[in-house]
Amino acid sequence: MDKDRQRCRWAYCWIALCLLMHCDQPVSAQLRYSIPEEVKEGSQVGSIAKDLGLDVSSLEHRRFRIVSGSKDGFFQVNQNNGILYVHKKIDREEICDGNGACLLNLKIAVENPLEVHYVEVEITDVNDHFPSFPEKDLQIEVAENTLKGTRFGLPTARDSDVGIHSIRSYRLSQNDHFDIEIGDSEYVDKNPFLLLKKPLDREIRDKHVLTLTAIDGGNPPKSGTLNITVMVLDVNDNRPVCNRDTYTITLKENASPGFSVTFVNATDPDEGLNGEVEYAYGRNVQRKVHDVFELNKVTGEIRVKGKIDFEENDIFSLSIMASDKGRPPLNTDCRVIIKIIDVNDNEPEIEVTSLSNTVSEDSKPGTVISLISITDKDSGINGKVVCSLSESVPFELKPYIQQNMYSLVTKDNLDREVASHYDITVTATDLGNPALSASKSLSIEVSDVNDNRPKFPHSPFEIYLFENNPPGQSIFSVSATDEDKNENAHITYHIIRGDQTQSDMTSFLNINSETGVISALKSFNFETVKTFQFHVLATDSGSPSLSSNVTVNVFILDQNDNVPVILYPVSANGSAEGVEEIPRNVNAGHLVTKVRAYDADIGYNGWLLFSLQEVSDHSLFGLDRYTGQIRTLRSFTETDDAQHKLIILVKDNGNISLSATATVIFKVVEPKEAFAASDVKHAIKNEEENNVTFYLIITLGSVSVLFVISIIVLIVMQCSKSTDCSSKYLQDTNYDGTLCHSIQYRSGDKRYMLVGPRMSIGSTIVPGSNGNTLVIPDRRRRDSGEVRIAD
Repeated sequence: MDKDRQRCRWAYCWIALCLLMHCDQPVSAQLRYSIPEEVKEGSQVGSIAKDLGLDVSSLEHRRFRIVSGSKDGFFQVNQNNGILYVHKKIDREEICDGNGACLLNLKIAVENPLEVHYVEVEITDVNDHFPSFPEKDLQIEVAENTLKGTRFGLPTARDSDVGIHSIRSYRLSQNDHFDIEIGDSEYVDKNPFLLLKKPLDREIRDKHVLTLTAIDGGNPPKSGTLNITVMVLDVNDNRPVCNRDTYTITLKENASPGFSVTFVNATDPDEGLNGEVEYAYGRNVQRKVHDVFELNKVTGEIRVKGKIDFEENDIFSLSIMASDKGRPPLNTDCRVIIKIIDVNDNEPEIEVTSLSNTVSEDSKPGTVISLISITDKDSGINGKVVCSLSESVPFELKPYIQQNMYSLVTKDNLDREVASHYDITVTATDLGNPALSASKSLSIEVSDVNDNRPKFPHSPFEIYLFENNPPGQSIFSVSATDEDKNENAHITYHIIRGDQTQSDMTSFLNINSETGVISALKSFNFETVKTFQFHVLATDSGSPSLSSNVTVNVFILDQNDNVPVILYPVSANGSAEGVEEIPRNVNAGHLVTKVRAYDADIGYNGWLLFSLQEVSDHSLFGLDRYTGQIRTLRSFTETDDAQHKLIILVKDNGNISLSATATVIFKVVEPKEAFAASDVKHAIKNEEENNVTFYLIITLGSVSVLFVISIIVLIVMQCSKSTDCSSKYLQDTNYDGTLCHSIQYRSGDKRYMLVGPRMSIGSTIVPGSNGNTLVIPDRRRRDSGEVRIAD
């Protein structure tokens, strides 16, 4: 364990030196452990936290996990203390090939904060395999005149173990004619040869039975045997000779089947069958060679037969045996070394380790989303890879410590309301010619934070509400929207209460906090309140919550709910009844009296018309329907009655009109009596008329002032929304200069204000006419939404 720690220290020093010198070599592992194969499951490999020098007291907040390099599940790491242990039985011969070091590379992620460390685990060999030969029995034919010192190739024993546990020696059974010799080659294992140490004599002995034993270097050693039968043949004294002992060929890995690799040429000076040469693979040629290459036994041509993959085998060693057809045949061995040249035939592989597929919209630039590892099985320039992201995304790739390792981080500030989801494509392209590339898609969701206030579609809202509305009935509905989602977009509504003064109307209003429906708790009276204002607050359910408010202007519209009041004449008992004296000598058109009345309503609802409901003589008196003046239609005669009674009906112009009646009694007197009584009555009448006139002036003045103020406020509010807002009054030829009240209504895209004047004698109102109408272009419909008139 001390040696492993020393190696880790050297590894850290090497990483620091590479970073300072801008070394282009890949960063080596930070930790390296060594365990034997076949170790029991659960055996501890090492303490990563301790070997990395992490503070043991702070491990409760950190988590360890293997993010790549253990696809077969051989190892697991304790996420709490960082102990690496064996999870699955390991057979070195299954996971590693060749005699080199068997290394498993692990990538360990340590969270809170995130760190990535690289660990190498070396699997050391144990002597768990016996040496074995490809066949149990071997027969060799040897001519009797074979010279002393001649070698005969023997199959090489195989041992799956490596290093000291591999085959170390061969031993031949005791005999007089043969010995064992071990040949050495740069490209293949050590080959045993059968060496003739004493000439053979077929007439003495035609067959020799030998046993070849292969011994490995284990303790205790293991061994395997091969039975060799040597058949002594008659002479064929010349053997084939290859023009070269070794052929070295280069071949691209994308060579197609049927491609000619090379020709092996061997000659034999003998004649006839003893000089005809045939070619065959040697006994030690691996099975893979038979699958990849095809040898023509007559011509010696070697052709491509199967698929060649540089990443599986970068070199092939072919042992070719050239034999004549003599009896016995003579043969010779030559070797063909085929070196495979890499071509760019492997696409890069992308491995993504996602820390989370959701990122908060308030994440700062530089927040790590995923770790991306790129590998390419090709070598050289074909194995170098560049990595890129799809365009127009607020993310970027940053190189990590190890080569071909990147971290995906946020590049810009995110806004879920602009984009709540990103599909990112990571593209890895190698530098081969032609270049190969691979892509992988990542799906990232942007989570919401409460960063948007509720919004009303327009401000202010305006309500036109008829008076005498039923208490408790809804009069309006406000609605706000929030661009956030879920709880952050759930809105509740509240009315901002005022100071509870007499002018504060919020105490008479109620709002549904969920729907925004506003109800009036009382019935409004136009004659008391014509307009008021309140504010609605919209609040979302985020944490912390955000809110906004809107102003609501309420305009009370008049209804015909007031009966006309008759001011003159008034009888002593309070009924509308009076007695007038008329001199008998008056002419036609004489003003006898005038009925005075008023209505507290406005517009048509307050416009009064007078009519005769009952009269004693229709030919004698006439009534002006607009002014209430009673005049004589003709002169009195001797036959006319001395007293006349008229009942006057006063009616307003509401949809459902209201009315009152007055009774007027006229007494016809002689001129002298009339003059005498006239002096007294005239004084009384003048005083009464002065009082009535005074009250009438006050009433009409008050109503006119309120009306003018309402018109000015309405015009100012409309013009404040649009500078080009204008209004026109259409001239009415029947207008006599007295403004009555108004009523508003809508037709198409325009809103009208109907102004009802007191009409002059003989004037009429044409239904549907726009006379006496204030026309206001209804820009509110386009700018601030539809204006609602509550019923």
